[in-house]
Amino acid sequence: MSDNEDLYDMVVFGAGSAGYAAALRGAQLGLSVALVERHKLGGTCLHNGCIPTKAMLHAAELADQARQGADVGVRSSFQGIDMDALHAYKNSVVSGLCNGLTGLVDARGITYVEGEGRLSSATSVDVGGRRLTGRHVVLATGSVPRTLPGLEIDGRRVISSDHALTLDYVPKSVIVLGGGVIGVEFASAWSSFGARVTVVEALPRLVPTEDETVSSRLEAEFLKRGISLNLGVPFDSSEYTRDGIRVRLADGKSLEADLLLVAVGRGPVSQGLGFEEAGVVMDKGHVLVDEYMRTSVPTISAVGDLVPTPQLAHVGFAEGIIVAERVARKAPVPIDYDGVPRVTFSRPEIASVGLTEAKAKQVYGAENVDFVVYDLATNARSRTLRTEGHVKVVRRKGGAVVGVHMIGDRISEQIGEAQLIYNWEACPQDVAGLVHAYPTQGEALGEATLALTGKPLHWQV
Repeated sequence: MSDNEDLYDMVVFGAGSAGYAAALRGAQLGLSVALVERHKLGGTCLHNGCIPTKAMLHAAELADQARQGADVGVRSSFQGIDMDALHAYKNSVVSGLCNGLTGLVDARGITYVEGEGRLSSATSVDVGGRRLTGRHVVLATGSVPRTLPGLEIDGRRVISSDHALTLDYVPKSVIVLGGGVIGVEFASAWSSFGARVTVVEALPRLVPTEDETVSSRLEAEFLKRGISLNLGVPFDSSEYTRDGIRVRLADGKSLEADLLLVAVGRGPVSQGLGFEEAGVVMDKGHVLVDEYMRTSVPTISAVGDLVPTPQLAHVGFAEGIIVAERVARKAPVPIDYDGVPRVTFSRPEIASVGLTEAKAKQVYGAENVDFVVYDLATNARSRTLRTEGHVKVVRRKGGAVVGVHMIGDRISEQIGEAQLIYNWEACPQDVAGLVHAYPTQGEALGEATLALTGKPLHWQV
């Protein structure tokens, strides 16, 4: 070993959700671990994604509540957004979590190295003139915002989600290109802040990976809020106007706004990092892995947004843990990605787990699938919250629940029970037999399963 080479059981290349989870679990299991990050500990989720976005959406919720105070007897009004104060709040949340994570990494004896890294062999990562060699290397370099061919993100009038989180003003009007999770969350927040928002989605519906009933409800609620929708029509081109941006769609329609947010997904960070030179098999920038996150190279694993699995922080946590346990010679269990909860923090919120109705019919046959949609209009807690939405439970006839799909304000808090129902393969009668607290939104799951057993209580099927 040379003077500038360090040896470890595991070298983790990337300190986002997946990478730091692998590092923390590895150290917990007694492995010597090095963790490399070019930006900030915590990666995209903590600094440019999940956490700052949710802080922004909480501020949006309070803005809506200020407007609606008179409806419930509270004398309040919306006076506008203080962007400096909003950023101070957002940054305090991020810095607090980052400090806590830094403390964990230090307490577990992990060697943390900041700098631009590169995979230099099947067992080593070079960073800042230093070579970190490991019995195993974990690739966790994450993702960055995508754009479309010919559409340049300039950070001024055409922006990504990264830029959107640092704007020092509320735009008067915004075109959001993309109706997936990122697009609808920003559209929701900006609308609450007072911007005029238009969403453009090439596919026929918003949040196209969700159940169709959820998409339909979200579209209806967005339209009620004054958010314009252009669905099923692809983007064609854009150009600057004197004060903003003009977007042309494939059907010839022209839209104008102050800003264009490009929210068409995120792509893996993998080019120029030495992956292919080390023999790692890739496809369209993603590193290919098996169910245990093993790549084509025995000493290299890959996790998180770098691999073609759902781009969710909690998926990254689980994948990182699998790798650490495998390297430590434990027996990890592969992830059932259908059983991973999915949440969109727009207004209304979306929370789902398992198969959609369409997917369940495809898997089991339409004649073998049953479902019920419980409208929150009959849920007492939802009425006090003045939210609309529903809970949809999909099951195999005579068998287990295979999907739960929910939409409504604060409905994300119900995903824990829904996740257990799906992953423990509970039948409707198992859940219907449980006593749910009144008045809570959790009752909606109980009522839906009661209906599937033929004995609904607070509504007529």
